[in-house]
Amino acid sequence: MSEASERTNRAMLRVRDRIDRAYDGPLDVAELARLVHVSPDHLIRTFRAVFGETPHRYLQRRRVERAMFLLRSSGPSGPDVTTVCMAVGFSSLGSFSRTFTAIVGVTPTQWAARGPLPPAAGCFTMAWTRPSSFTEPPALAGSSMAGSSISEKQTASGGD
Repeated sequence: MSEASERTNRAMLRVRDRIDRAYDGPLDVAELARLVHVSPDHLIRTFRAVFGETPHRYLQRRRVERAMFLLRSSGPSGPDVTTVCMAVGFSSLGSFSRTFTAIVGVTPTQWAARGPLPPAAGCFTMAWTRPSSFTEPPALAGSSMAGSSISEKQTASGGD
């Protein structure tokens, strides 16, 4: 790996870390670009080249991952969907529900209805429920597994 590639990767990791720390706030691409001394357009292109998704898409996925955990962590008496929506940084319940359904494959209410997470190490639980991609694999779209998360689909279909 060249020195320039390593510098670029480190810069994009700083941007990703900043997004992870402030996932519940608005995404300010200009501020992130200033953090690594590049233009906003260059930041978006480079972030996509390094991580395979834009900063905005990454932020949406991180918010949905956190919402998945919050919706199932406290069981039926836990927070309602609107409270979780606002807690993870979405300002619109409609946008949250649409994004959640696109990433997870079920609505937030259906996800919460699955009940509380079984007792397990937090790292295992987060890895198991984490969406592995923003969209469904084309081979599984419309199949009987359309309501499962992508990680469950890959396990059930024998994929990696």
